Formats: sequence, structure tokens, C-alpha cells
Amino acid sequence: MSLTKNEFDAYFRCTLDSCGKTYPLSDVVYTCENDGELLTVEHDLEKLRKLSAKEWKDRFDSRFRSQKFPFQSGVWGKKEWVLPNVADENIVTSGEGGTHLFDASRWAKDLSIGGLYIKQCGISHTGSFKDLGMTVLVSQVKQMIADGVPIKAVACASTGDTSAALASYAAKAGIPALIFLPANKVSTAQLIQPVSNGAKVLALETDFDGCMSIVKEVTKEKSIYLANSMNSLRIEGQKTISIEITQQLGWEVPDWIVIPGGNLGNVSALGMGFEMMKELGLITRLPRIILAQAKNASPLYDSFQSGFANFQSVTAQKTLASAIQIGDPVSVKKAIRILKKFDGIVEIATEEELADAAARGDKYGLYNDPHTGVALAAMLKCISRGDIQKNDKVVVISTANGLKFTEFKVNYHEGKIIGTNAQLQNAIIPCKASIEAVLNVLGSERTFHK
Repeated sequence: MSLTKNEFDAYFRCTLDSCGKTYPLSDVVYTCENDGELLTVEHDLEKLRKLSAKEWKDRFDSRFRSQKFPFQSGVWGKKEWVLPNVADENIVTSGEGGTHLFDASRWAKDLSIGGLYIKQCGISHTGSFKDLGMTVLVSQVKQMIADGVPIKAVACASTGDTSAALASYAAKAGIPALIFLPANKVSTAQLIQPVSNGAKVLALETDFDGCMSIVKEVTKEKSIYLANSMNSLRIEGQKTISIEITQQLGWEVPDWIVIPGGNLGNVSALGMGFEMMKELGLITRLPRIILAQAKNASPLYDSFQSGFANFQSVTAQKTLASAIQIGDPVSVKKAIRILKKFDGIVEIATEEELADAAARGDKYGLYNDPHTGVALAAMLKCISRGDIQKNDKVVVISTANGLKFTEFKVNYHEGKIIGTNAQLQNAIIPCKASIEAVLNVLGSERTFHK
């Protein structure tokens, strides 16, 4: 069955059910004018149901890792479910998505669980899952500019990865970018990315939450378009993670998804992707979700302890998982809705736990950033506690490339992260350049540890 883009509709809708006010995607709007609540992107599901579940699966499978524009992108391979009415000439893509689902079967066996997969979202153009949402947002902005909307620049607050993605996609589209970062709280590898792409980068003497307050004020001027995840266009791209994982598992749903959370837009996106697949018949059940937070920035964990009866923002303390060092997440209501619907768990990881978990995963061939370490530590706790059981299949979302956090890796293996497991450390051994010296280091039995 052949369908054209005009047969599909998407629009903004207030997340408050008692309101439900809608806005065109071409409006410069981030919260509802009636009640101040965040918006979501809604799709006309009846129109999408013109294709059967099998037809959608076949269509998505035929596009996966295609060489045909714009389907080189895992996001735009699902265009009808994302932004159906953006013209192809306004799509700004760098081949994001289509990332590897790492089969950690040897680790799963050692953990006595049914299966373990790590979704490598950091294997992307700028090295993080943020590319998935930014391709959608910048493409929509380019479409709006083409349609005459007077947007002069895009802007974001960031702890690193969002700024890298925005700067890169904006540069590709020829749109100026403004970046607000907390001074001295972003790794050098992350900091230099937006600088290299020509963005105007301001290092503010505050934390992420302070930067977020500033960017919300700046973007009250409608010619500067907000690119943080409170803009629900970002969620549309990120929700394709759910679809892609299920597709890579042969359209089977895992028992658990484990995902690190800071500003909480990503867990909202994850849930929305699964909801949409279930609504359209591609799957028959939902996975359970474990939302992992660093203990030093864990307001949602505190709320979970009371069954989400209340939520209080906190002042986030320094954590190795700097991208989720957020005490006042903007997408908290969306995240709580998803966690309730998916029978979710919120777990925390200390600095020592996240560093050890990242290193433990590396022993099985991974190269984990500290945020993935938070997710892995939460998973290990849930296995020990019996939440994740023997035959369960688990997918962990790796949000960024470990190469962005080289200093974290070096410090760990040099024993500079206090309280971590020395047995997981793998120090470089100095040795003279002679066969005698080498054999002396290796030992007479020539044994190697795994």
C-alpha cells in the first residue's frame, strides 16, 4: 500500500488530559498557553492504521541501514511516525540511529539471566543519543525557516552531549547556535565539540539547572528557538530507540529496559515509542523500565520511595556522570507517567558503584561512559535483589561514547577514584625492551588473567 506524507498528521498537544489544547508543529511553543504544562507530539493513529502492523514492520525493515536518503538514518526510516510532513530537502541528518545492539551473552551467562544487550546509542555522529532528537528538531526548524517563520538561532543549556549535537546539526543546516554550559563541569572532549562547530559557547558560573533557567529566559524571544528536551520535538527522535531495539530483537519485546536519567526526557521518549508500537499492533506487551540515577543527583529516586506521592527538586552534587547531574528535571511529570504505566523502578548508583560497573562491563568488550555505568550498576542491584530474574532478557541503554570520557577511564585504572574495586583495575606495566624482562613480567607459567 502506497501512502504520501499528506496522509499523516502530527501536532503538539498539552500533556494535561483535562486541557488537551493543540498547536501546529510550526508554532514556536514549548509549554501550554493555558496551564504551563509541557507539550507532547501527537500523531493521528487512525491514519497510521491504514497500514497493518506487518506492513509497518516490513516498511521499517526494508529501510533499516539503507543507502537511500533519508533512510540512512534510523530516525528517518520511521519518518511517518516522527515528522511526516517535513519535506525531504529540509531533513538535516548525519546518519544517526541504526546503532549496534551489543550482545553481552557471556556476561548474561555469568549473571545467570536470560539475555543481556547494550544498545550503543553513543555510536553516532557526535557520540551520544542526543543526535536522535536533534536531527528532528533542527529539521523542523529548517522547515519553519523555509516556510517564513523568522527564526534566527537555536539555543540550549547542556552538560555536554546536547550542546555537541545541537552545534553539529545547526552547522550542517547553516543555522546559528547558542550554547550555555556550566563552567568547569563538562569534559574537555564534550566542551570542544560545539566550539569546533562554530557555536557561540557561554560557560556560566552555575550548574545545569542554572543554565536551564537562563536559556528559558533567552528563548522567550521567539526568534531564538529552544532545543532542550522540554521541546517535545526532541522526544520524537529519541522514541525511535524503542522501535529500533524491538526491530533488532526480531520484533520481540525485552523484559527490562535500563536507562540512565537526568533531565528525564529520554525515559519519556523510550516509553512513548513502546506505547506507539502497542497502539498500532506491532507488539502485544510493554517491557518494565529501570530508571537509573547517580546518587548525587537523584530527586526522582527520592520521589519513587514514596510511590511518587510528591517530588522535590534538589541541588545536584558533583558526579562522574556529569550529563545527569541535574536536580530539577524538566520532564519529571512525563517520566513519572511512563514509569507508572511500565511498572517501573528507580534505582541509584554511588560514584564507586557506577565506576566499578562501567569497568566490569568493559571486561566483556564494552567501553562504557560513566552514565552507562550508572545504568549497569542499577541493573546489577536489581539482579541481586531478584527484581530481574533468571530467564529475563535485559537491554541497557548506553547513552554516550566512552571516548568522550577518557579521563574517567584513566583515573579508574590508575586507582584515582577512591573506594573502587582494585581487582577491576588494569594498570599499564612498565617494562624494559628485552625478552628477558618481558618473560619475567609475564611469569614462568605464561598465564594471563581474563
